[in-house]
Amino acid sequence: MHQDELFNDRQRLMLNKVLDGFEGKLTTSKWAKITQCSQDTALRDILDLVEQGVLEKDPGGGRSTSYSLKSLPGAARIARIARIVG
Repeated sequence: MHQDELFNDRQRLMLNKVLDGFEGKLTTSKWAKITQCSQDTALRDILDLVEQGVLEKDPGGGRSTSYSLKSLPGAARIARIARIVG
């Protein structure tokens, strides 16, 4: 599903962390801290992944806005994981 889409290094790092069992909620603050980027850059990375259909915004908003992997059928998820890791 996403095999032709490219992820930047920050996105690849964070998606692999999420796939490996990221603890807690994924927020722009955590993204920025882990990838050593600004919160604005973290938000742009996250919104790009939301637009691509990889992440989805969790219920709630404001300062508590968090994101999760979007549920995908098994085969599409395996293909996406292979693309992220590869």
